[in-house]
Amino acid sequence: MKFPAFLFSLFVSRLADQMLLFLVPLVVFQVTQSVAWSGYAFAAETFPRFLSFPVCGALCDRVSPLKLLRASQIFRALVCLLGVLGSEALGGIGWLVGLSAVCGVLTTQGVMAREVMLPQMTANGHRFDRVLAHAQTAEQTGMVLGPLVAAALFAHWPWQAVVGAAAALFLLADAATAYWRHGNPVQLSEPHAEPGHFLRPIQTALLHVLRLPGLMRLTVVTAGVNLVIGVTLASSAALVTGLYQRSANYYAGLQMLGAVATVVVLLAIARGAFALRKMGVVSFLLIFGGGVLTAISPSHWGYALGFLLVTGVDKMFSIYIRVHRQKIIPAKDYGKTTGVIVLLNNLSQPVAGLLVGALAGTAQTGWVILALCLLMAALGIAAALSHRASAAAADASSVTSP
Repeated sequence: MKFPAFLFSLFVSRLADQMLLFLVPLVVFQVTQSVAWSGYAFAAETFPRFLSFPVCGALCDRVSPLKLLRASQIFRALVCLLGVLGSEALGGIGWLVGLSAVCGVLTTQGVMAREVMLPQMTANGHRFDRVLAHAQTAEQTGMVLGPLVAAALFAHWPWQAVVGAAAALFLLADAATAYWRHGNPVQLSEPHAEPGHFLRPIQTALLHVLRLPGLMRLTVVTAGVNLVIGVTLASSAALVTGLYQRSANYYAGLQMLGAVATVVVLLAIARGAFALRKMGVVSFLLIFGGGVLTAISPSHWGYALGFLLVTGVDKMFSIYIRVHRQKIIPAKDYGKTTGVIVLLNNLSQPVAGLLVGALAGTAQTGWVILALCLLMAALGIAAALSHRASAAAADASSVTSP
């Protein structure tokens, strides 16, 4: 079914998106020399992409996900070109932050469209976790090269030219999607719009989060993990190039190594047989340990190890969560419910960016990271105790029932 072409489109799209994510905090810090403004810029580019998840998820239950995926790729290319033209005409780095924020919303639409399409592509008896692992491997390969390509181009070109290159990659991703779909035997089900007001799907999704067994617990734990991931991403450019006095190329290389570690982990999942529960526990503990290392390390070596643990194991935890969600959520409500859950999960990332901006100078950032790591641990323990109590209540009910 030309699945490699679909994976190639994921790779190229992620490559371009990662180039934009790499540029924003780095350019802002280089211009302002302020860790606070770097944190604010991270929040500004990530808040819109996360706030749009419920709407994008609801759209996927109303409009063909394939059409939405292709539209997101084409319009991202257009936004990049318009942002560059605006910067050339009026000047300022605000155009970079703004175009990245708009592209983030369009990226969200593409992510949600793929999220709805992937369960329909599990043909020939393939396990969903392995399909996810292959798809995320393609995306992580883009993340490996994204910072490296962006840093190499940024060393010789202004950021406007790097954004232009990202626009070309978005168009290439759409061409690969069109090739994949041409003659593809996989039948993608057409969505059926839910009757009533447009906000009704969001209401339905919120009710699922509150009522479906285990869904709220998964959402809370993931939000805690994303606090640590968010504060790591929001502060990494400033800490690496500021506190530890490393170069932009070093920073790009560190991000590349994190993505390489993720690809290795994902390939192991795709080819191996890992117990789902063990995957979740191990990834949670490694992310917590990595966050603590980034907070307390006195040298760039310790920080690098912590950064690699946080970013390298992130997608292992993501697969654990997504497989559990797919088992719990009804198929007809998968798009809308996943959109709301991803919003609730990921709001903690830009919140972490705001905390870095509001509470930390470069030297104090470690205390903010450590506090968020402890909050992540507390949420994880609370969720584990809740799961144990629910299991005990279920066992007691089964024993006393006639």
